[in-house]
Amino acid sequence: MRRSPLTSGLLYFGLGVLFTIFAIQNVSEHGWGFFSYIFILLATLDFGSGIRMIMLHFKVKSIQKNKK
Repeated sequence: MRRSPLTSGLLYFGLGVLFTIFAIQNVSEHGWGFFSYIFILLATLDFGSGIRMIMLHFKVKSIQKNKK
C-alpha cells in the first residue's frame, strides 16, 4: 500500500523537527561542531522535502477535483 504525499510530508516535517532539536542540544552542549552542521543540513533537507510533498498533495487534490 502506498502512502499519500500528505503522510510523507508530515513524516518529513517530523524528522525536520527532530533533527532541529538534536542540533539545538548539540550546540548547547558542544558548540558549533561537525555534527551540529550535519543535523542542520538534514533538518533543512527534511523541511524542504516535507513542503514539496504537501504541495504535491494539494496539487493532486486540485487536479482530481477539477476532473469531477
